[in-house]
Amino acid sequence: MTDARFRTELRAFLTDHHPGRRPKDRAERLTWQKKWLATLYDAGYAGPGWPREYGGMDLPFDRQVVYQEEYARARVPGPLGTGLGIAAPTLVKYGTPEQRERFLRPMLRGDSVWAQGYSEPEAGSDLPALRTTARREGDGPEAVYVVNGQKVWNSSADIADILFTLVRTGPPDSRQDGISYLLIDAHAPGVTVRPLRDLTGDAHFCEIFLDDVRVPVADRIGEENGGWPLVRTSLGHERAAGAMNQAALYRRVLDELIELARERGATADPLVRDRLADFEIRVRIMRLTGMRTIADIMAKGEPGPASSTSRLFIVTFEQELHEFAMELLGAYGILDRRDPHAVQRGRWVWGFLRTRASTIGAGTAEIQRNTIAEQVLGLPRDPAMPTADRSGPDRTRADRTRAERPR
Repeated sequence: MTDARFRTELRAFLTDHHPGRRPKDRAERLTWQKKWLATLYDAGYAGPGWPREYGGMDLPFDRQVVYQEEYARARVPGPLGTGLGIAAPTLVKYGTPEQRERFLRPMLRGDSVWAQGYSEPEAGSDLPALRTTARREGDGPEAVYVVNGQKVWNSSADIADILFTLVRTGPPDSRQDGISYLLIDAHAPGVTVRPLRDLTGDAHFCEIFLDDVRVPVADRIGEENGGWPLVRTSLGHERAAGAMNQAALYRRVLDELIELARERGATADPLVRDRLADFEIRVRIMRLTGMRTIADIMAKGEPGPASSTSRLFIVTFEQELHEFAMELLGAYGILDRRDPHAVQRGRWVWGFLRTRASTIGAGTAEIQRNTIAEQVLGLPRDPAMPTADRSGPDRTRADRTRAERPR
């Protein structure tokens, strides 16, 4: 099959099976989205980059690009939770055969929703300082970890079935050498999830409390105290998956921004046209960077530190784009979605408020710049930082004072 024929068939499927308008009721929306993900999976259109043995399509590079473009164009719902782009690659690489068979297919089909539990109130960008403990009890098949602690800025934790978490199994001062990667049943006794309301007025993030939660040792990924190397796989793939998805998304958003400029009568202004041309250039760069990242994963199995370049590029772009939208709105930019006079039901104002956190989420902009400087450009490391802190996700000294990035 040619790429053109694949595009035609995929477009036809997405059109013919489109799930319709997004329900307003939250419970109905969750059911609607799960039904769509099951439809994709059952028809063989889920997981473009996933291995076939776990229900994916295992598409070559060119068709993964086509898939992302058509998926964004169709305006169909995306994945639930944060497991597909973060936990799944970690399971494929480090999980046991039994774990991969047990967890991957339900995750891809949407039958099981996953949420990340890395961040903590006192251990944000300095993840090796995390305090959530997992004390081992028993031996053999019945052995469990008793987990106590708190996680914060967790996307989708309120609808999650499984939490993929980092916990301390080593001594308090063991930092990255005493961290393990656990999968926790989100419905288990002792797990409490509380939504956190943000600037938009919505609750996109949650905090999680873990009180004597019993987790089978069989649900640990990798070795005990060996969870830190798994973090790089998780975060690297999160950024890589986001690169192509965001490129396809912002191709559409920029077209809508140009239409907004026309509606506001601003396109006659040469300065406005210059800004729009700059955004057009950056959207095209975003797409090419996403393609390069996918190619790197297919060639090497990992996106590598270069994924930080796309992450930094995207977050600064989406902030500047929404700042410009607010300039176009003028006084209407103070109206939120509930105001009947809001332009386009307040979508640009909501986007502006949401993207204030873009340079914090999934690693602060300072983290990305530090990674690019040291691991991509080969510049000297910061001598003020302990060498041991550099074995995992990269941080700058400034990041150590920040609360954890939103998830």
